[in-house]
Amino acid sequence: MSDFFEKVSSQVDPFKKLGSFIPGFSGYVERQNRRDADKLLRETVARRFEEQWSRASNLQAEMVSNGKIAFVDDMEKASLALRTFIDKINTAARGYSGLFDAVKINEKELEAIYQFDAAFFDLSEQIKSGLDNVEASMGDDAALPATIRNITTLSRIAVETFERRSEVVTGSR
Repeated sequence: MSDFFEKVSSQVDPFKKLGSFIPGFSGYVERQNRRDADKLLRETVARRFEEQWSRASNLQAEMVSNGKIAFVDDMEKASLALRTFIDKINTAARGYSGLFDAVKINEKELEAIYQFDAAFFDLSEQIKSGLDNVEASMGDDAALPATIRNITTLSRIAVETFERRSEVVTGSR
């Protein structure tokens, strides 16, 4: 996860570089860079989940086309859980507080936030695999409900993980 921070830090404009020579200003610049890195990281996570949400929606349309109407509502629940997560992560507060923000986040808390974000990448891969299973089960009405429930469960886990991440950001844990 440090590569996101390094990428943002390497793109410091000349004004920030000059300001880094002012006592106390470098800490502010570093915090701002961490906030930018956090935002970049969350945008990447959201894109990964957006791909899976789109795929889930396509599978739902395929179910309708193949006469699997009985499974459409369950697939809609899975899609809604994915969409909820995407919306939450897209609108989340930045992970590192600014100089005058009410909530200060220390390095330990920031590390915990990045661990949550790393878990999101893993969940994205699990959902991708789960959607592979849904697709493979389209011809098996006995197996299809379990594969759809798996997607719903993984999506809910993503939302719950996000909520725990938010508790770290706001200091309300």
